[in-house]
Amino acid sequence: MKYASQKVAYWFFASAILLLSLQIVYGFIMGFAHLGYDGWHSVIPFNTARAVHTNLLVVWILLGFMGSAYYIIPEEAQHELVSVKLAYIQLISFLAVGVTAIVGYHLNYWEGRKFLEIPRPLDWLVVINVLTFLGIILATLYKGKKRTTTSLVMTMGLVFAALLYLPGMIWFDNQTMDSFFRWWVVHLWVEGVWELIMGGILAFLLIKLTGVDREVIEKWLYVIVGLTFLSGILGTGHHYYYIGVGKIWLIVGGIFSMLEPLAFLAMALFAVGMYRKGEKKHPNKLALYWTLGTAILSFVGAGLLGMAHTLPQVNMYTHGTLVTAMHGHLAFWGAYGMIVFSFITFAMPNLTGRKLYDTAIGQLAYWLTNVGMIGMTIAFGVAGVAQVYLERKVGLEFGAVQQEIEVHFFILILTASMFATGILLFIYEFFRFGKPNNEAIGIEE
Repeated sequence: MKYASQKVAYWFFASAILLLSLQIVYGFIMGFAHLGYDGWHSVIPFNTARAVHTNLLVVWILLGFMGSAYYIIPEEAQHELVSVKLAYIQLISFLAVGVTAIVGYHLNYWEGRKFLEIPRPLDWLVVINVLTFLGIILATLYKGKKRTTTSLVMTMGLVFAALLYLPGMIWFDNQTMDSFFRWWVVHLWVEGVWELIMGGILAFLLIKLTGVDREVIEKWLYVIVGLTFLSGILGTGHHYYYIGVGKIWLIVGGIFSMLEPLAFLAMALFAVGMYRKGEKKHPNKLALYWTLGTAILSFVGAGLLGMAHTLPQVNMYTHGTLVTAMHGHLAFWGAYGMIVFSFITFAMPNLTGRKLYDTAIGQLAYWLTNVGMIGMTIAFGVAGVAQVYLERKVGLEFGAVQQEIEVHFFILILTASMFATGILLFIYEFFRFGKPNNEAIGIEE
């Protein structure tokens, strides 16, 4: 840590991992419901649990991105954040909006739009909050001494993420029109601009951990940005066919979705290549493992599994089934969850001055979470294939099929328990570091 204002990142990271733990609780509620044990239904119906589970995912990952930005931008710009106080206000208000939305879901205060259930009045509060965040970041960059490609790509991703949130706020009486623009948020976030944020964080970590020349690493960023925009924007079309838009979009979306793995493959090759080329032996090997794991699992989950089930001939059968959950879980964890964990693992020794590198607990957390997530992905995949066959080939009714595939959720619960144990160990390790302090940058308290 080089700047005192970077300490703000700690509180964003702490909030992110605590919300992740709450997300996992709601995941277990749904998992047991699929297994046939839906005792919580009268208190927390399945649709409420699903909405909370998916929205918490978005909130904690955004908190992780914001915390990473508050750490990276001062260092890249060589300037303290313009307002630490405003950054704390932004965090508290963001959490307040998130808590209000989650409580509202339990009281049926929401909108029935999948992934965008948050009511419009709260949407405006989110916009104000994100504008505050962007204001701090852009003002810091403006006043800074340097503007690096890494910081600019990450900032571009954050700005586009804010802009692409707006189409989801437009009111339409027509369901098809509403869904058309809803995908501008849902798809173009996770398969477009979030990849830019991920690429910026990945580049920063590789510069710090491998010692490879900045110019070499940042040239790769241009390749990733180009591939992301080429594939991600038109790849949105594979959603459109199912809301009544012309069949051409199924073909266009399918073709360009097949190109999306190229961006993630570039990231994987980029990370592994920089690791091999690097001469610097950074002591924080665990941060490097998380970083390399991000590149590899994002390629498998978001790239290969995404391509496998968005092929038009396949997607006609798998759309809206547990095959989607298979792809979604490994994609979100590999591409975005792991990059946040990579950055937390890198940043905590620098924020606190405690060099707890490569501890046994940290290593165990790494393997339990990733093996557990891979196990969950396999369980979802097997259940999804069985669902597709029984529903869409044999023609069994939806409820009957859910009973037939209950057995697969026993394995899901086991592997999810492994994942949750790893997360708990990571959280324990996080708080074992203690709070950030100025001694880490040589400033007397």
